[in-house]
Amino acid sequence: MHSAEKQEGFVKTKRVQERSEEDSQPRSPPYYTRLRPFILAGLALLILGWWISATVLPATRHRWIVQTFWAWFFILIIAFRFIPNRAITRPVAAIWVPLVEKPWLALGYRIRLAIGVLALLGLVLGSGYGFPLRDGSTYVDRTISIIGLLIFQLGFYLFSYNRKAVPWPTVIVGLMLQQIIAIFVLKTSAGFSIFSWIAYLAKDFLEQAYKGSAFFFSDEIVSMHYFFVNTLGVIIFFIAFVQMMYYLGVMQWLIKKFAWFFFKTMNVSGAEAVVAAASPWIGLGESACLVRPYVDLMTESEIHLTMTSGFSTIAGSVLTAYISLGVPPQNLVTASVMSIPASIAISKIRYPETDEPVTRGNVVVARQEKNPPANALHAFSQGAVFGVVVAGQILANVLTIIGLVAAIDGLLIWIGKGFGIHELTLALIFGYVLYPVTFLMGVPRHEILPVSRLMATKLIANEFVAYLALSKNQATSPLSPRAYTIASYALCGFANIGSVGITIGVLSALAPGKAKQIVRLAPSAMICGFVSIL
Repeated sequence: MHSAEKQEGFVKTKRVQERSEEDSQPRSPPYYTRLRPFILAGLALLILGWWISATVLPATRHRWIVQTFWAWFFILIIAFRFIPNRAITRPVAAIWVPLVEKPWLALGYRIRLAIGVLALLGLVLGSGYGFPLRDGSTYVDRTISIIGLLIFQLGFYLFSYNRKAVPWPTVIVGLMLQQIIAIFVLKTSAGFSIFSWIAYLAKDFLEQAYKGSAFFFSDEIVSMHYFFVNTLGVIIFFIAFVQMMYYLGVMQWLIKKFAWFFFKTMNVSGAEAVVAAASPWIGLGESACLVRPYVDLMTESEIHLTMTSGFSTIAGSVLTAYISLGVPPQNLVTASVMSIPASIAISKIRYPETDEPVTRGNVVVARQEKNPPANALHAFSQGAVFGVVVAGQILANVLTIIGLVAAIDGLLIWIGKGFGIHELTLALIFGYVLYPVTFLMGVPRHEILPVSRLMATKLIANEFVAYLALSKNQATSPLSPRAYTIASYALCGFANIGSVGITIGVLSALAPGKAKQIVRLAPSAMICGFVSIL
C-alpha cells in the first residue's frame, strides 16, 4: 500500500514537472526560427565590435575589466546556442573525474569533512588577518568578528531540530562561498569593479522612472526626493520591467542558471535552489511562486529554507529606495548575493533535511499564469498594474508600522517616566537585547549601541525605516567607516516582524495544506534570516 502511494506521488510530480516545462517553453513565430541563427550571429558580431571599440577608445578604456567580462559573457551565451554543451563538459570531465573526483571520493567521509573544515578556517583566518588594516579597524575587531561567526554557527547547532542530520558539507560549502564572494568583491579590484558596475547600472536604469514621475508632477518635485513620488514610481517601473522579462523568458533563464550552480555545489533540492537564487532579485513572496507546483509537496526543511532565503535578502524592486538614502549600491548587491549561500547553510543547521524532496535532482522554473499576456507590451502593462498594488502595500505598511511603533514608544515613554527613564522606546529595549550580537559582529566598542538600535529598528519596523534612521544618523553624528559598512550590510534583508505575516500569507495561499507547518516554522526562519545577514 505504501509503495503504491509513493509511486502515485512520483507520477504526479513527474506530470507537474512536464507540464511546467511545457508552459515555460518560449513561443516563437516561424519566421524567427528561420532567421534566429543570423540574428544571433549579427548580435554577437555587434557585441564584439562594441568591445573592441570600447577597449580602444580613450574615453572608455579605463573600464576594460567590466566591459570585457560582460561582452564575452554574452558572446559565449550566444555561442553555446550552437555549440553543444558536451563539447566543453566531456573534455573537462575527462580530466576532472580521474584526477579530482575519484581520488576525493576515495577518501573517507570524516577525512573529507576535516579537510573542508580546515579549508574554511584557513579562508576565514586568511581573510581576517591576511589583509592590511584600514579605516580605523584593528585586529581585535577582526578577531571578535571571527569569534562571532563561530558563536552564531554553534548557537544554531545547539538549537538544531536534528543535530545528527546536519549536512555538514552543505554548511561548509555555504560558508566558504560567502567568504569567497566577500573577498572577491571587497579585496580585489576586478570584483569591486564588476559589482560596482552592476550596482550603478541598476541605479541608473531605475532612475529612468523619474522621467515618468516628472511627467505627473514636475522636475522640481522629483529633485526633492519625496518617497511617494520617487521611490514608489521606481518600484512600479521596475516590477513592470521584470514582468516583461518574464514574458520573454529572460528571468527564468537567469534564475535557472543561478539555481543550477547552488544545486550542484550545495546539494540542495531543485526547488530550494531556485527559491534561494531568486530571492535577491524578485522578493520575499515572488520567489516561491517560481516553484508554485511544488510548494504543496515541499518537506518542512524545504519550507524553512524557502522562508529563510526570503528573509535574508532584499528584492531588486526596493534596491533604489535604499540607494536613494545614500547606502552604497555595491554593499546592497554584495550583501544580497552573499546571503544566498549563508541562508542555505544556516537553515540546514537549524532545520536539516530528514525526508526525501520530490525535486531532488531537478531544477525547474515554473511559469504558470491565469491570464497570460498577449505580447511583451501587454506583460509590461500588467506588471505596471501589479506594481501599483505592491507600491500601495509598501506605502500602507511603512505608514502604519511607523505610526504603530510611535504609539507604542509613546506609551513606553509615559511608563518609563514613572521609573525616571525618559527615553524608554522599543528601539532602546531591543537595542540592549541585541547589544551582544552587535558586539560579536566586530563593531567598534563606542558605536555598538547606535548600531544595535538600528538593528532593533529593522527587526521591529522594517529595513527601510532602519536605513532612513541610518541616513539621518550620518547627517548628524556619523558612524566610523567600519561601523557604517557593517550596519549597511546588517540591515540588508527582509527579516522583520511584519515580513513574517507577508510570508505566511503568500506560502499559505500557494500551499493551503501546509499552512500549519508554515506558521510554526516562520519565526524560526525569520531568526535564521536575520542572523544570515550578520
